[in-house]
Amino acid sequence: MSAIRTGTPSAEPWTLAEVKTHLKVDHTEEDALIGALLTGARENAEERLGRTLCNTPWRLTLDGFPSAIKLPMPRALAVQSVKYLDGDGVERTLNPADYLLDDVSEPGFLVPAYGKAWPATQCRINALVVEYTAGYGPAATAIPMPVRQWVLLVVMEMYRNRSLTSEVKAIPHDFAASLLDYYKIWSI
Repeated sequence: MSAIRTGTPSAEPWTLAEVKTHLKVDHTEEDALIGALLTGARENAEERLGRTLCNTPWRLTLDGFPSAIKLPMPRALAVQSVKYLDGDGVERTLNPADYLLDDVSEPGFLVPAYGKAWPATQCRINALVVEYTAGYGPAATAIPMPVRQWVLLVVMEMYRNRSLTSEVKAIPHDFAASLLDYYKIWSI
């Protein structure tokens, strides 16, 4: 099983103005730097959480159909396509009416629609490809406030301390990390 990000979010869920207000910055000379720090902090949060914050396209490849297809990097919002290689090696696209998206569970799942079954696939690696979108949705406010605060704290820390060592007193890491704990996806 392999899930890869196939694109980037169309926009960060934090505006540059919001981040600059948090940093107490009123000039424009470092806007590019602040934007880069924001992207880095968001990506770090996503890695730590095992979930996608911004609406992002993903591709999941599997060797065949399991009983339920687990969609990593929650929250699964929409499925663009389910393609598979049939027994003859011909690529087919599954009709969306033939499967259901469980977008409530985290991670989300795809299951056959009532009265349907998954088709047979050719016995080979990567015979099944699911293209889907994951994230908290289009509204930045859908991201939980503790996660939003963690990202802003990390941006502030990176902005203030631009080297690996610093004499500036940092926010205690245990406190900052605890803001993410409730939202982390734990593997079983």
